[in-house]
Amino acid sequence: MAQAVVPAMQCQMGALGKSAVRARPAAAGGRVWGVRKAARGTSGFKVLALGPETTGVVQRMNQLLDMDTTPFTDKIIAEYIWVGGSGIDIRSKSRTISKPVEDPSELPKWNYDGSSTGQAPGEDSEVILYPQAIFKDPFRGGNNIIVMCDTYTPQGEPIPTNKRARAAQIFSDPKVSSQVPWFGIEQEYTLMQRDVNWPLGWPVGGYPGPQGPYYCAVGSDKSFGRDISDAHYKACLYAGIEISGTNGEVMPGQWEYQVGPSVGIDAGDHIWASRYLLERITEQAGVVLTLDPKPIQGDWNGAGCHTNYSTKSMREDGGFEVIKKAILNLSLRHDLHISEYGEGNERRLTGLHETASISDFSWGVANRGCSIRVGRDTEAKGKGYLEDRRPASNMDPYTVTALLAETTILWEPTLEAEALAAKKLAMNV
Repeated sequence: MAQAVVPAMQCQMGALGKSAVRARPAAAGGRVWGVRKAARGTSGFKVLALGPETTGVVQRMNQLLDMDTTPFTDKIIAEYIWVGGSGIDIRSKSRTISKPVEDPSELPKWNYDGSSTGQAPGEDSEVILYPQAIFKDPFRGGNNIIVMCDTYTPQGEPIPTNKRARAAQIFSDPKVSSQVPWFGIEQEYTLMQRDVNWPLGWPVGGYPGPQGPYYCAVGSDKSFGRDISDAHYKACLYAGIEISGTNGEVMPGQWEYQVGPSVGIDAGDHIWASRYLLERITEQAGVVLTLDPKPIQGDWNGAGCHTNYSTKSMREDGGFEVIKKAILNLSLRHDLHISEYGEGNERRLTGLHETASISDFSWGVANRGCSIRVGRDTEAKGKGYLEDRRPASNMDPYTVTALLAETTILWEPTLEAEALAAKKLAMNV
């Protein structure tokens, strides 16, 4: 019988006592998962995958990892993070800052070797990091921080993978900022067994039972990776990320968390910072994170990044008419949006598994098989928000949020195009 590489998780909670780990023996070749209360002044939790032969080493390391340096120095550690050359990978490096800071403007710019991240040629490899947003560091605790950066040439020009700069321009436009655009982003992801590229909880070379029992499920035979999801939830709350919920998804080994409502550029900053935290937690747990929109072919749900969106006008009385006008605009720029909504999305948007076809634009009330879904509550109240179900799990949140704002607020179609679109969608506007 085929066996899963990662055994069932065993959870352990308790006070540390001199910052030591109390790990109970694991089954042969297995791991004990520890969710631990940390020493005073640190972040409050750790996620560990412990092998019996390494427990002593981990105990000694944790005495240093959990050390609170606040009584001994004003200096802090700032972890600068940025989007790498693939447009989906996250890079980071640390530096010492002389004292605690509260605003990105207090932090220095920094540089890195862009030729090693696929973002610059070797003969001119310097890329400059501009600090843009600060989050508390749940791994180091204390006054230490995580710094979301974007990337520029030494001359101050955004490099091609810097999608934040263009988004910031759009969100700073007075027409956009006056509409106070809200975003709620549903980030789906899949946990994979390391070395075998197969979902967590699945038998290697085999398949679990059909979809149905796994969505929002409980039980060791239906839910795989809950400790990771819960640890990530707490890490986001500690960091100051606007996380609003989490749940197990339709495909076993797949999870979702929601970030928002976030205003404007904050939505992109918070999603990227939350992805960084998830990468770090899965790194500690010995599990691989993938944002592939269709990691397993066949009768299995893909992974998306549904983006809920509203403007001030949509949230006010009469807002449903504004929503319908926005849907018309989105239909006219469907191809543009699809081209920016993530790599490999054609494998997910098939018209099956709660998706619309990638080739066709559609909308509906409470219909999860449409490109754009409007909730029953929005229809009943005559105001609210829309859900764009097209973005893939690996989408760039700066690009998606800025494009939604641009298409629905700044871009104006011709009256003829609008009339044709309204007729095609059977929509009275």
